[in-house]
Amino acid sequence: MSIIPALQWRYATKKMNGEKVSQKNINSILESARLAPTSSGLQPFEMIVISNKALKEKIKTIAYNQSQIIDCSHLIVFAAWSHYSVDRINHYFDHYEKERDLPKGFSEDYKNGVTKQLTSMTLERQFEHAARQVYIALGMALTEAGALEVDSIPMEGFVNHELDLLLDLEARGLKSVVIMPVGYRDAENDWQAEQRKVRKSVEDMITFID
Repeated sequence: MSIIPALQWRYATKKMNGEKVSQKNINSILESARLAPTSSGLQPFEMIVISNKALKEKIKTIAYNQSQIIDCSHLIVFAAWSHYSVDRINHYFDHYEKERDLPKGFSEDYKNGVTKQLTSMTLERQFEHAARQVYIALGMALTEAGALEVDSIPMEGFVNHELDLLLDLEARGLKSVVIMPVGYRDAENDWQAEQRKVRKSVEDMITFID
């Protein structure tokens, strides 16, 4: 069950060929992100999955005309909570207790501690904290795509507030963080397709302390 082969296979795909990814594979990629671990299990983000061509055209202009936006099969927008609130945190813990058949209020002390910690932050810090959880889910989605031999690329190259306006994210208490085009590589026109993967050496990156 090692994920290493999937990580060795995948790369940041610069050119896609427009071929559609099956709904089964899209669902699997999304499920991997849904199952990702997050701080206190709050999952403070949502995913918007876009295949509509006209909407992707609009997003392309916001994303500096990068071709993957149009040529991908599906575009996944990861949007984090703009802030934490008592209602949002309560909703999660109510769901947690119900799913595990726990007595109502079982998590009260822990919930109160989490609520105090998160809501005492500035709004900017709250969003930053939520956005960090997004990247855990993004990593899971990229890896699952690789395991399915579906190409993808994480992209921060877009104007966040313009995408937020286009998708009306503020009304949902969300802000865009990162987008992930999903599709299949155009190997003939993507200069990176056959290039060797470049990463730091183990020695440069990892310190063992016994």
